[in-house]
Amino acid sequence: MKGRCHENKCSSPRKQRFWGSFTMNPWDTRYGSDEFYYGTEANDFLRESAKRISPGGAVLCLAEGEGRNAVFLAENGFKVTAVDGSSVGLAKMEKLAVSKKLSVASIVSDLSDYQIEPGKWDGIVSIWCHIPKDLRKIVHRKIVEGLRPGGILILESYHPRQLEFKTGGPPDASLMMTLNDLRGELFGLNFIVAREIEREIHEGKGHSGKSAVVQVICRKLN
Repeated sequence: MKGRCHENKCSSPRKQRFWGSFTMNPWDTRYGSDEFYYGTEANDFLRESAKRISPGGAVLCLAEGEGRNAVFLAENGFKVTAVDGSSVGLAKMEKLAVSKKLSVASIVSDLSDYQIEPGKWDGIVSIWCHIPKDLRKIVHRKIVEGLRPGGILILESYHPRQLEFKTGGPPDASLMMTLNDLRGELFGLNFIVAREIEREIHEGKGHSGKSAVVQVICRKLN
């Protein structure tokens, strides 16, 4: 698989371990315990911003991991589809959803393979989706195409300055994003919120402490 992506970094086949013919997905390993590595509470930025999406709309969550954000959106009445390369992470999401008497559709797929259906989504959520730049440009183009007119993108990523803090995210600045990157890659969307900030993040044991991030909320006009 190329560019398998999850909450805070991207793995490639070179980083996977092989036992005979069986490929170990490192994210399946990370998500393999009963504990939620990034906690069960939704990302703060998403919690503030989800009200911008049309009530009851269809929302796609990319690189959704163990599903905390998708479940939060389902709790708030959205029709949610979660995509991730880890079947283990998505299985935990489904259990979390069932425990709250909710339903979330799940798709196990690498983002290099997943096709975002054009014009389908009222909202697309990309939280901590750190993938190689060439793939990211393709995914971001598909996001623009995938939103309906009036559809909303909510995105938070670590900024390359995050390497100074080391409180979460990948160890490679090339997998992170700047506002300048996003303005170019999301051409065709209107930026409602666009900022590079430092903020406290506490999400399980995976993200903890002062962090450098980029946050955007965009709307598709036509």
